[in-house]
Amino acid sequence: MPRKTFTLHSSLLFDPKKKAFLPNVSIEIFRATGAITKAYTRPASSSSPLDLQDGDIDLRGANRVVMPGFVDSHTHIFLHAYTERDATEQMRDESPVERIVRATHHARAALLAGYTTYRDLGTESLGAADTNLRDCINRNLTPGPRMFVATEALASSGSYEIRRENPHLHVPRASDPADGISGVRAAVRRRVGAGADIIKFYADYRRKALRFPRPQSIAFPPARPNPAVPLYTQEEMDAIVSEARLAEIPVAAHAGETRAATMAARAGVTTVEHVFEDTHDELSAMITAMLANKVIWVPTLATAELTPFFESTKARVKAAHAAGVRLAAGGDTGTFNHGLNAREMELMVEAGISVEDVLEACTVGGWEACGGDLCGFRFGWFEEGNRADIIALDADPREDRRALRKVGFVMKDGRVWKRDGRAVEDADRVPRWPEEEEEEGEEEEGEEWTDLSGAEPRMAMSVPLPVLRGSKSAS
Repeated sequence: MPRKTFTLHSSLLFDPKKKAFLPNVSIEIFRATGAITKAYTRPASSSSPLDLQDGDIDLRGANRVVMPGFVDSHTHIFLHAYTERDATEQMRDESPVERIVRATHHARAALLAGYTTYRDLGTESLGAADTNLRDCINRNLTPGPRMFVATEALASSGSYEIRRENPHLHVPRASDPADGISGVRAAVRRRVGAGADIIKFYADYRRKALRFPRPQSIAFPPARPNPAVPLYTQEEMDAIVSEARLAEIPVAAHAGETRAATMAARAGVTTVEHVFEDTHDELSAMITAMLANKVIWVPTLATAELTPFFESTKARVKAAHAAGVRLAAGGDTGTFNHGLNAREMELMVEAGISVEDVLEACTVGGWEACGGDLCGFRFGWFEEGNRADIIALDADPREDRRALRKVGFVMKDGRVWKRDGRAVEDADRVPRWPEEEEEEGEEEEGEEWTDLSGAEPRMAMSVPLPVLRGSKSAS
């Protein structure tokens, strides 16, 4: 009978709570629950060899860094890179079956890249299908990150939708339209009833697309044919946050401009996403409102990277961080391919934020963006009772700027999904004859508890490395 606990040993571990790299730390994990039972430092002076028990995991080694699993705080599991197909075509033309099949591959790619948690902010015209995918992952039907989902984002009427010049063309809706204080409260209740873990709303958007449709075809278009403008009044944003608090779930606000971001921050949202432009010179007001209401900024630099606003956005993120604004790492992943999520952290470092602060933003910061204790789990740091989400990098991110791409080991909930840089194959997911199950049952008879990690889950399909290229836009 296997032991009820096993121990993972490291020679170098990043502790996000201390923002420090610590030597000789071991983590004990309870198999049946997939939770950490304790983390402790081994004596540095001990000359005796490490006593490895059956089932223990040895992640010691030169340049190998153990840390909590990554959290991507802004994803779209049903989208793939816009360089492959633009967002409108994906939402309008791809079948639900194709999008769901793609999403299972996206989830697998993210997990193998070290992302054990996804904060998924909208299905983009696929209703509440994200709740079903979340549940399939939770039921071990397909591998993937732990998912917290928004179902459909809220937007005012005529704002965030698939645009077409032909009014007779029927297209799927891209958001849950809601107007007025009573209307937005009802919309929050609809999303909660649909299974959302988080409420997302569009604080602003480029909603005047049909004023100058296809501006490249117009002889003399204005300088800003379709700027981002607020979709809601301050009172409506306040009502969205108030209703979400009654349901005890967090709120994310999309904002392309600092003006709408300031309004959302004053309403007390959990996070503000993007903020690529500061047309009205409200950066200072936005930072003040974020600090006053403890709002987290998810800047999605990986999406900003190929826009004209990239350099100015990096500068604003650095200024906000220096002022004390809390950050979480999320790339708007899906506008570029899942599996390349680490690009967001690389760009945060490039913006002038320390490696330690970036790693903390992608772990503890991600947990806070998911609602903290409201999400029902603790993850992102090593403490008794936390989920055993543990990864190992094959290079030190303080020395190698591409280290965050080099994930050689992945554990989620105490189960190993990647070892020595390779996915563990899943040969168990095949039907078996009744007599085979009876024989296995006889072998297991007498066990008092269920071993969730004694046999590593194995994945039958390898994931090709996605390629990052082309342009992106925020969603």
